[in-house]
Amino acid sequence: MNFLPIPALDGGYILFLIVEMITRRKPSDQFLEKANNIGWWILIALLILANGNDILRYFF
Repeated sequence: MNFLPIPALDGGYILFLIVEMITRRKPSDQFLEKANNIGWWILIALLILANGNDILRYFF
């Protein structure tokens, strides 16, 4: 789970390192900050989806 290429997880940092090795340029700090925020929102959405499915399955 931790290696998913979502920027808030380790896989996201690995993805950014691979892109940096290919392009030989470091992504800007502003881009990394925005990508991290988007990654956190993706994780929160996945958490709500998974828990929501469990709650709905319990009642129906």
